[in-house]
Amino acid sequence: MADLEFFFDPGCPWAWATSRWVTEVVAIRKYEVSWKFISLSMINSDRGYGPDSEYHKTVHNFGLAALRVASAARASAGNDGVAKFYAAFGKTFHNEKKREGFDNNQHKLLTEILESGSLPTVWADSYDDETHTPIIRFETDLALSRTGKDVGTPILTFKPGAPNEGSFFGPVISKIPRGEQAVKLWEAVETIATTPGVAELKRSIRGALDFS
Repeated sequence: MADLEFFFDPGCPWAWATSRWVTEVVAIRKYEVSWKFISLSMINSDRGYGPDSEYHKTVHNFGLAALRVASAARASAGNDGVAKFYAAFGKTFHNEKKREGFDNNQHKLLTEILESGSLPTVWADSYDDETHTPIIRFETDLALSRTGKDVGTPILTFKPGAPNEGSFFGPVISKIPRGEQAVKLWEAVETIATTPGVAELKRSIRGALDFS
């Protein structure tokens, strides 16, 4: 049983920052993370995009294409395949900001991302394969069933399957904690998430993203 289920959309920079905090803790404490899918394209299409949301809609559509590739990675190489694809995607798309083609040549960019991580480039062929879409929809709905619908990404479920299982949207972090600071944040968020009766903890002010 995993210690954490992490629901991510690859195109979300905030989810990427949170995921690197999680991997920092995993390297120290040897926790097990199950990487799950949540699509901002599906969430926002259900809600309806605003008139000035064309850029976000394009990024979200690319995120959905990337999730189909992640689903192919899972089918081929399990949870570890998803983790490696997400690591390669985030490093390329978010850290290095190599995004040419995300709006008009998704297959090419996703192939380059897989190459950067020494991963099978055949996975990129699934970017428009609709057979993966029901899996992404199922996990998106599962995540939202645990938190409510008025949230984004990432969604984290601590102690999945345990009597004190708990889920939250976030934490949304702008700078990645490292070392024992990362562990302290994990322990604090896990405590909040798994304490009965805690519903929401929120602050809307965010600093600039720093992936260092």
